[in-house]
Amino acid sequence: MQIQINTDHHIEGHEALAAWATGEVKSGLSRFSASVTRVEVHLSDENGHKSGPDDKRCVMEARVQGRQPLAVTHNAPSLYLTVTGATEKLSRLIDSTLGRAARPAALPEPLNQN
Repeated sequence: MQIQINTDHHIEGHEALAAWATGEVKSGLSRFSASVTRVEVHLSDENGHKSGPDDKRCVMEARVQGRQPLAVTHNAPSLYLTVTGATEKLSRLIDSTLGRAARPAALPEPLNQN
């Protein structure tokens, strides 16, 4: 699984942040490593130099083999919380998407003839 970290011009994209975020995503999505080929992480500060509640944003997009890309967004007061929150959301989305594909189509309910 390839992981790419992108930041906007308000965030310092230093190596420690990128290394931590990469590890967090790899760990959180490890059970899908056979299906997910690439994850793009986009980190941004919506208020720029001002602070505010939930002003950090993380958008994650996963490329799953044979499927359209899946994307989630998570806002939080810190970059670390945005990455962990988005990773959890993406894990649930991939799980439900792949789980749905593995389940057979539901049979229609029989009509009640009372």
